[in-house]
Amino acid sequence: MAIHKLMIDDFNTVDYTLIAIHSSLEDYRLAYFVNRELEIRLEKCPKDISFIHRESKAYFSRYTFEDDVNDMAWNLIQNKNSIVSTPADTLSSLFSGGEYQVTTSVFFIPELKSVDYILKVDNEETEEYVLKALLAVKYIATAYKIDHSKLKSKNNLIF
Repeated sequence: MAIHKLMIDDFNTVDYTLIAIHSSLEDYRLAYFVNRELEIRLEKCPKDISFIHRESKAYFSRYTFEDDVNDMAWNLIQNKNSIVSTPADTLSSLFSGGEYQVTTSVFFIPELKSVDYILKVDNEETEEYVLKALLAVKYIATAYKIDHSKLKSKNNLIF
């Protein structure tokens, strides 16, 4: 009987493209303009992406579209969000009005703090077309490709 070995390098292929989007639009409005420009149908995913950040749970909105004709998957992910937490070590004093809350900014990809949204496209081959279409939206300040080999938080992109 023949023995087949699988090498770890066989699974290291990157078959997705990441595009950073800078825009002040709300997520649903951005999804609308991206749909109109790229002629796709991004829909709000019923489950947001969540992970624990310093004992608080952070949620990031996600819009998805499965293109079965071209065998592509599109994901528009919010990169910035705020969480409100109550510190456990609050000291009560005569002048404190009770518990106070702290608002903290949380990032889906912490290395890209200036990016508002991330567009992840699986099996995408014509990234220049996508970038041109995104830059045609007047509410998008800029869009550019992200080099995923330099990202430390690649595991956040597995969902």
